[in-house]
Amino acid sequence: MWRSRRYRWDLRWSPYAFVAPFFLFFAAFGLFPLLYTGWAALHQVELTDPDSMTWVGLRNFTRLWDDEFFWNALRNTVTIGLLSTVPQLAIALGVAHLLNYRLRGSAFFRVAVLTPYATSVAAATLVFVLLFGRDYGMINWLLSAVGLGAVDWQNGTFASQLAVSTIVIWRWTGYNALIYLAAMQAVPGELYESAALDGASRWQQFLHVTVPSLRPTILFTCVVSTIGATQLFGEPLLFNGGAGATGGSDHQFQTLGLYLYEQGWVNLHLGRASAIAWAMFLILLLIAGAARLLRGRGDAR
Repeated sequence: MWRSRRYRWDLRWSPYAFVAPFFLFFAAFGLFPLLYTGWAALHQVELTDPDSMTWVGLRNFTRLWDDEFFWNALRNTVTIGLLSTVPQLAIALGVAHLLNYRLRGSAFFRVAVLTPYATSVAAATLVFVLLFGRDYGMINWLLSAVGLGAVDWQNGTFASQLAVSTIVIWRWTGYNALIYLAAMQAVPGELYESAALDGASRWQQFLHVTVPSLRPTILFTCVVSTIGATQLFGEPLLFNGGAGATGGSDHQFQTLGLYLYEQGWVNLHLGRASAIAWAMFLILLLIAGAARLLRGRGDAR
């Protein structure tokens, strides 16, 4: 009798016990910070005295509407996101297509494309800082070798954004390539055989079989890469170490993540930083909603 009852309890409550650690960690490190920053965004509070809060309602949010530095950071984030996401996913798709063929040592190449992702962002950024150096950088040396003038990569607006985007492309292309490769290997081989029988070349097979089959995966990587671009922080912070969180002498590559860090941990305005964090959260919700809408229209077709 007792064993039967204990067995029923175990069968009923064990699944909840197994998943309980996840919900406990999520509540402590996910839900609580989200709610606390939402509450702090409605107050005037300084990081030096976080217990002293003055209610201001939505003033921290309305100030963002008239804050030119916030809009500058948003423009920079969008620009760097486009410069990094579009080439990154295009290159990743091509690399995955090459790795999908039976190559000698294919396991080595698959591990190799993931190496940049495993590299520390600090180490990678410092190497790229040397490459994009104005006076002794290898990029400017190559430009001079082909008759082009040197570029001030750290102080130019578009040049600095392009340089930061290059770091992101280098780090994340291999990661997305492996995602595409896994999706390509799930495409039924019969589709390629039918296309080959119809006289389609490999390029035509890629355009008319591979790409349409990967549409959900491509949408997923677009959303994830856009979210990553919105939260971009380490690369622009370390790209010009002397500028710190300002993102260059004229804020030319200051992203939303850097602007949040500047307000909260440099200027010590915890309430304003919380409002910026929630603004970023709302932007990500809009991106997720747009992706859901696009996926719904794609499924309807």
